[in-house]
Amino acid sequence: MKAFVCVLLAGAASWAQPTALLKTAGVNQLCVRSTQLMEAGGVAIPDLSRAAAPVIENVKQACGQLRQQPGAGQATYLLMVNLRAYLALADAVPKPFPFPDTARLQLAELRDDAARLDSHFRALLDSKDQALRSPDRDNLERYAEDNRKRGRPQPNKPRVVFIGDSITEMWHLNEYFPDQDFINRGIAGQITGQMLGRMKADVIDLHPDLVVIEGGTNDLDRGIRLTAIEDNYTMLADLAAANKIKVIFASVLPVNDYHKDADPALEWSRTHPVIFINALNDWLRSFCAQRGFVYLDYHSALTDEQGQLGQDLSDDGLNPNSKGYRLMAPLAAMAVDKALGPPPPPAKPRKGKEASK
Repeated sequence: MKAFVCVLLAGAASWAQPTALLKTAGVNQLCVRSTQLMEAGGVAIPDLSRAAAPVIENVKQACGQLRQQPGAGQATYLLMVNLRAYLALADAVPKPFPFPDTARLQLAELRDDAARLDSHFRALLDSKDQALRSPDRDNLERYAEDNRKRGRPQPNKPRVVFIGDSITEMWHLNEYFPDQDFINRGIAGQITGQMLGRMKADVIDLHPDLVVIEGGTNDLDRGIRLTAIEDNYTMLADLAAANKIKVIFASVLPVNDYHKDADPALEWSRTHPVIFINALNDWLRSFCAQRGFVYLDYHSALTDEQGQLGQDLSDDGLNPNSKGYRLMAPLAAMAVDKALGPPPPPAKPRKGKEASK
């Protein structure tokens, strides 16, 4: 019996092969180390320093793009090609004699890094292909079990669903709105098109009185056209209205670059230009006025004198921290009250013969 178990364990170990796909931190580490090795190679081989200068610059640019957009295929390919170009130059230029053992080991390490990057790039292509063919592109499974367990709304207790991206998902609504039937349906990284795909399962089927829609930040990050984002906003609103669900649109939040010195990937203004954020918010404000929806203006409350997300309101320049959410909570509460309107007056007791019937 023990031998049989050992065979099973050995077989399981052989199946559990490590993935070739590097995590974001692994790619960033590879970038840093590869750049160090290439620059060190130029010290040991003077001719290589001159010949490879443009290649090293290309590698740095590719690494910068990957910090801004982890998993970007074009930037990964640029990094891979230029690492290979550097190694080809290293093989071609004359080397001093005797050639230092340290330099030899550094070049060997760089070849290992290039081979590792090749494997990562192939795995990245496979993952993107799989994502395109995914049966759950919009991540409907994320809340499927919780949706099944939800009962109908309670009488005299309005149900409000918050649908959005990480800004919504990271908000612990129960802590800010105790004893309220507020349901969080945010998913980090989602674009408005994916929220549209989740609208029936994560909003309509929960039978809310009101939906608070927050989205657009990730659309900007991916370079989606403003008109396409506006179309998605419109369809989200149309679906809600068709199902007699009242609508609040939250503004797109500002971003800041205050953390970019600690991590260049946190220079959000490059992918979230202020002019685009303002354009979307202007459109949302006008759209809400035309349709009779409530516009929830987080943007004005969270923007500092420099026109950025307040430094003390976010730990990464993109998502609010607890202080940011504390500013947002009363704004959301007022918007919900406004959208739901005053409660109906209590029924007056009937008198006389009518009351006895």
